[in-house]
Amino acid sequence: MSQSYNRGLIEDFSRWREFEAGMWAWIFHKFTGWVLIGYLFTHIAVLSTAIPASGAETAVLQAGNDVYTQTIVSLEGLLLVRVLEVGLLSVAVFHMLNGARLLLVDLGVGLESQDKSFYASLILTGAITVASVPTFIAGAF
Repeated sequence: MSQSYNRGLIEDFSRWREFEAGMWAWIFHKFTGWVLIGYLFTHIAVLSTAIPASGAETAVLQAGNDVYTQTIVSLEGLLLVRVLEVGLLSVAVFHMLNGARLLLVDLGVGLESQDKSFYASLILTGAITVASVPTFIAGAF
């Protein structure tokens, strides 16, 4: 028979300190996946409200005076949107790098150095994000 006991509320809250790199990689990968799914639905909802009517004249669309273009220009002018785009980039880059790392681990490559590859994916994500900040923030001011 198996024996079970109540570990208590304190231990439940302090268990995160015991997590190793593999557990953090799993948590971050799940979190970034959910963020990307949330962004996808938000992106579709925002842009679907900005699609021009199918009967709009071609000259209006070419001049950039349609609802879609005005919506994109107004959103890109907000500093908050630019900062959120940097966050989206970091989430997407980490999710891709960690996914590639997991694919290699599943293929048997780098089984002994999973911790190092996780930390490398975090460092590379940070480097790509920091390097791209000037590009995203440039037009906001």
